[in-house]
Amino acid sequence: MLNLHPNILEQEGKKQFVVLPYNEFINIQEELADYEDLKELRETKKAEKDAPTISLEKAKDELGL
Repeated sequence: MLNLHPNILEQEGKKQFVVLPYNEFINIQEELADYEDLKELRETKKAEKDAPTISLEKAKDELGL
């Protein structure tokens, strides 16, 4: 869980903007990127769940490893 320290700026008595320390902003960006990667991985796994596979040993043999 992210620990945030926002400063809320008001304009005409209404909340308009949030200011965060730079390191917290970077942490949010990294968390969002990780989440997007996870979503993409899950979508790909779902789309390829019935794709043909080969064992690691067979792949090594075919690659001459």
